[in-house]
Amino acid sequence: MARAAIPATAPADPVELLDTELGKSGLTAAPVLKRAGRRLGWFTVRDLLFHLPRRYDDLREMRQLGDLVWAEEGSVVSARVRVVDVRVEPGFRRRTQRTIARIEDDTGTIEATWFGRRYIEKRLTAGDLVIVSGKLKRFGRKLTLDNPEFQHDTDEADLLHVGRIVPVYRLTAGLTASRLRLAMREALDRAGQGYPEYLPPGPAGRGGLPGITTALEHAHYPSSFEGRDAALERLAFDELLALQLGMVARRRQRGRDRARPIAVDEDTDATLREGLREALEGRVGRPVTLTPDQATAIADIRADLDRDRPMLRLLQGDVGSGKTAVAAWALAAAARAGLQGALLAPTDLLARQHRDTLRALLEPLGIPVELLAGSLGAGDRRRVLDLVGSGMAPVVVGTHALIQESVAFAALGLAVVDEQHRFGVEQRGQLEAKAGGHSPHVLLMTATPIPRTLGQVLYADLDLSTLRTPPAGRLEIRTAIRHPDDLDRLWAFVRSEAAEGRATFVVVPAIEESDDADVVAAESEARRLAELLAPLRVGLVHGRLKAVERDAELGRLRDGELDLLVGTTVLEVGVDVSRASVMVIMSADQFGLAQLHQLRGRVGRGDEQAYCALVSTAAASSLQWEALVDGRSAPQTTEQARLIAVARTTDGFELAERDWELRREGDVLGLVQSGLPRLRVASLQEPRHRELAQEARRRAEMLLDDRGAIRPGHEALARELTSGWLERVHAGEAASAT
Repeated sequence: MARAAIPATAPADPVELLDTELGKSGLTAAPVLKRAGRRLGWFTVRDLLFHLPRRYDDLREMRQLGDLVWAEEGSVVSARVRVVDVRVEPGFRRRTQRTIARIEDDTGTIEATWFGRRYIEKRLTAGDLVIVSGKLKRFGRKLTLDNPEFQHDTDEADLLHVGRIVPVYRLTAGLTASRLRLAMREALDRAGQGYPEYLPPGPAGRGGLPGITTALEHAHYPSSFEGRDAALERLAFDELLALQLGMVARRRQRGRDRARPIAVDEDTDATLREGLREALEGRVGRPVTLTPDQATAIADIRADLDRDRPMLRLLQGDVGSGKTAVAAWALAAAARAGLQGALLAPTDLLARQHRDTLRALLEPLGIPVELLAGSLGAGDRRRVLDLVGSGMAPVVVGTHALIQESVAFAALGLAVVDEQHRFGVEQRGQLEAKAGGHSPHVLLMTATPIPRTLGQVLYADLDLSTLRTPPAGRLEIRTAIRHPDDLDRLWAFVRSEAAEGRATFVVVPAIEESDDADVVAAESEARRLAELLAPLRVGLVHGRLKAVERDAELGRLRDGELDLLVGTTVLEVGVDVSRASVMVIMSADQFGLAQLHQLRGRVGRGDEQAYCALVSTAAASSLQWEALVDGRSAPQTTEQARLIAVARTTDGFELAERDWELRREGDVLGLVQSGLPRLRVASLQEPRHRELAQEARRRAEMLLDDRGAIRPGHEALARELTSGWLERVHAGEAASAT
């Protein structure tokens, strides 16, 4: 196959070409690649090389046309043929233009048909010898190949589109599959074959995996599936190694930092625990004791704080497991030591909720709590900034406003980050930098339990505390699934709960109505329920309302001025209304498993029995849902399996494992919620890749020195981590989003 001439302005050196913008690369159709790259995330030749196939079609077997009468309709077949003639049938009205080629071999004749592809007649002429690969269709006794790929029959080494294992890529408007395969072949020849190897062979490098040039070649154009698998395993290992190198490096760098020790003696510890217990009793109106898990977590945090090495601990706990009480103990310990504590929350609503909870827990101990959020007025903001800067605010709760340059702490000793996966490494670093010449102790919190198998890989560098035991007296939420045609009893129950002074949440997936009739919208649902349930008082919250407006509606529900609140997923976190006893989730199959579990956790926060109704059309009736939940029928879809899992258990850790099993590759709860950078090749759902991750961890320990820097002799690896295809993964970490 003849190669296009390389423009004089394009770099000739393969290494230099890797970092050249596509528009200046000299690749065939470079302008098309540049435009497509804006939508697909390519900017350089290196980016293009790591745009890997989403699947591979095996088109190696050549069939004789006479044998296709026995082939199954819809199967993809390949054949060496001769073009007999080509004709174009113009389109009219709504009919698309068709190009039809009659093709033959020694055993028979069939037609190949292309719809709307006007260039076909210019590339095929009578007498051409070509290889075609396409889907077989039958029209009565007549056979045709539907929109087949084809390539002129030349040297087999030059086959890209047919007669081989063919890569299938993600495309975008204006970029055809054949054009991208040609461009990829050219990029491999001009730059991929000269890609600098950054991992040496042997136990400290890539082991027995193929070299990077071989891996790139076989990832795009494998001669066998065994070669493809080896190539993808090399690339998966490289991603996992980059991730582990980043985590180990940050761990070792952090080990060299120094924090102000926060010593908590036995008397102070007892005072703080007793003060928290009494404050909790005042909030819930009944005797309270810390759970064993809470007590263990506090003991672990106390030991961490006593050291001059900064704490980095993840506190994971299910909805309602008491994470805030543990964080309150840590913040109180910092305040008693004369230092300041900051709690960073992702939303204004959640920050205000934490402010209110911490005030109730800490102010009886003589520790004031301030709020710093974007919704504060100018006067209140100046007042809080002055208190923080002077050290007169021992505990401050805030949103991203906490990390702004204008915020200066007098003596920041502890940073608590809630919903930690929603903050980036850089954002968390900005808060930690406000501790002056010392590093603060850091406590990360998440209400999304991480699957055990995933946590073994992702959180090897964090100290972990887990809260599984719910507080004593907490009743399990009763959950059922209902079809939307069977809700009369549900709404009657909502009325009876309102008559007893209890409140209901109704959560929907959208704000406004759409073309999808199965997706319930907030605004229309609020109007419908206000009419259906009159005289019950119905409110509405969603993401387009200002924070103060959302808070006002929640306050009305909390204070008994509303009976029912319709909302979107703004209700997912940070809502604590003890009188709320019913959660109704409309179009429940539109939500992820973790969202459903979090939303359910918004009720049952008082002493009364709480209920959750999942409303979905993913089964034909409520009776069918009951059969699915009790095991008399087996789920047929992922949506059904997801709702059944929520209905059967309230254990967030069990649900995390189930979600791990149900999710598709690349969309795993643990990966997304942990903030792990999305991996292109590696999948921690794959047992083999989890083994690779463990091996990558071992090699990362060998490749880094005590300061967390790459050891001498591995400069190529260091460059790849800082400016190559592994940069994004290396810069991210499991404990933060990127």
